[in-house]
Amino acid sequence: MSAILSEISQKLQEGKAKDVKALVEQAISDGIEAKKILEEGLLPGMGIVGEKFKNNEVYVPEVLIAARAMKAGTDTLNPHLKAANVQPLGKICLGTVKGDLHDIGKNLVKMMMEGKGIEVVDLGVNVEPEAFLAAVKEQGCTIVCCSALLTTTMGVMQEVVDLFVKEGLRDKAKIMIGGAPITDAYCKSIGADGYTADAASAADLAAEWLAG
Repeated sequence: MSAILSEISQKLQEGKAKDVKALVEQAISDGIEAKKILEEGLLPGMGIVGEKFKNNEVYVPEVLIAARAMKAGTDTLNPHLKAANVQPLGKICLGTVKGDLHDIGKNLVKMMMEGKGIEVVDLGVNVEPEAFLAAVKEQGCTIVCCSALLTTTMGVMQEVVDLFVKEGLRDKAKIMIGGAPITDAYCKSIGADGYTADAASAADLAAEWLAG
């Protein structure tokens, strides 16, 4: 890895958004391919943050700051990636289910997914089952991620799975669930495809599924 790419990774981990943006611009003017800057600079940096978060070595504030630096880099890079026709790893939709307004967990998952090079359709909070279905039908998402922080809203995840079955689209998308009250046993009991205990693991699992 060239020195500038490892510096991009390092500055991203430190959450230095301005430095990341400047280094990405520098790398582009040095003639380094956009895809290479993404895959050998930005993504590894965010990957390290994700691993540290999983191991409780960093916490939510550090992840948010690193994600902001990642965004500064990808915003600079995106026009070059589009010009080079670099495709995302895949497309997922995510949201906090109907009746639940919590978004910190959802936002962390979004950042970790984007940190893996996945395109994310963020449906927000208080999301009706039909909106998850529409994201698959109309936007071509192949993974649906449902978040819930309240035991009272967990049941909506079952509604999401049931709706996909009813519409004959259960084989079109994998359904991943997560949130404080959710367990692997609950995931199996409602017929969802996967559960992870934290945002970084959710991104790992999605990347695994998309690489297929």
